[in-house]
Amino acid sequence: MKKKLLLLLPAFVFAQSFIISNIPLPKTYIQNLSPLECNTYCMQNYLDNGQVFSFLAYAGSKLKDAKQNEARELFVPIFNLGSIHNSKQLKIALLLPYKKIGKYASSVTNASLAYLMTKGHPFMLKSYKIESENIEDLSSVIKRIHKDGFEYIIAPLTHTGAKNISNLDPTIHIYFPTINKQDSNSTSPYFIFGAIDYHAQSNLLLKEAYEPLVIFSDKSKIGKALAAYQREEFSYSSIDDLGSSSLFGNTFSIFSQINEESNKPIKQTTKEILNYSVSRRTTNLESYLKENEKIADATIIVNTPIIKTGMILSQLTLYDVNETNILSTQINYDPLLLSMTQYIDRKEMVIANSITEHNNILIETNALLGNDIEYDWINYTTTIGIDYFYSLITGDERTYNIKIKDNQMLYDIELLQPARSQFVRYIRPTRERDFMQKEQREEDQ
Repeated sequence: MKKKLLLLLPAFVFAQSFIISNIPLPKTYIQNLSPLECNTYCMQNYLDNGQVFSFLAYAGSKLKDAKQNEARELFVPIFNLGSIHNSKQLKIALLLPYKKIGKYASSVTNASLAYLMTKGHPFMLKSYKIESENIEDLSSVIKRIHKDGFEYIIAPLTHTGAKNISNLDPTIHIYFPTINKQDSNSTSPYFIFGAIDYHAQSNLLLKEAYEPLVIFSDKSKIGKALAAYQREEFSYSSIDDLGSSSLFGNTFSIFSQINEESNKPIKQTTKEILNYSVSRRTTNLESYLKENEKIADATIIVNTPIIKTGMILSQLTLYDVNETNILSTQINYDPLLLSMTQYIDRKEMVIANSITEHNNILIETNALLGNDIEYDWINYTTTIGIDYFYSLITGDERTYNIKIKDNQMLYDIELLQPARSQFVRYIRPTRERDFMQKEQREEDQ
């Protein structure tokens, strides 16, 4: 029996205009007139034979088969398909301090738009641009947002902006894709924090570190903060917790303490940590690297942007620094690293990454808008936030399975290596130094 389909397509009127019409595009509805059921095998058969509308006639809601549901989500924005939703209005505001966040004012908007486009739900997404993050500007714009009927805000602010909003303590849902809760004193139940955890990434990386530890950072706030945190963590960690020990131009010592239970002194541990702060204009690291015996067999940590990191990696090779490994946080999870460095420069590199959940539909939709959510963590965390708000407003299941604890998104962390043409999972090698350190610990005991 042949299946009958009633396809209601919108009529298109072609005209030339430089003004965007405020009339919404008409929806496409596919009505299923067949009395027969269609199981997963049947629907796959429609897909395999290119019978897209026959497939969509049975795909009015989320499908159990992951691949078929992905196909359904791809066709929804392409054909502007209409579907039945609850009556709750989907309104989300974007609070954009465009002078502070630069290009992210545009990319955060695109990430939010790309997500909502794939859902087929009528929505209102409105941008509110502010010139500064002072309390007066933030108070004024939040009042305006609330007056316009918005209850949910995506706010890619700096730490200063987030602190000022926290002081205002508004009773409106705000998601901060750029801020981790550990960097905020807020206790507001209305605030959700979405930034990745650089401290957790550093802790995981430091388990692969050996003494001496050499830290390269730039003079940015994040570079300085990461260097300070890594120095402290590496200095006060036990040899059993980490691979070995460390570096900071100065030498950090952990002096003997008294064990209260046994009344015996704990063995003194001394770790060397060298910290090099590299300015933006510095292009030659000869004075740091050439014939520097202090950094022989060291672990190198790079807390620098991708271009500066490429320079550091190439000069480590140039000056024949025999490092044990090179570690980096999310800062250098970028495909540009694969094209701008030689494999020999990066083969011992390990990178921590928290962009671990991928949705092909959203990746491709963002790409159509010139946006990247596969490697750019702010665009990724923005997508996580808009997904969370969408679920709260509509009651639909979230697309991403990111857990939330104490109003902070908790991202998994994976260790990767930049191989010849892609990032691959890091497998810790067995090194002679591990056995030597283990034997030394047993002797000390």
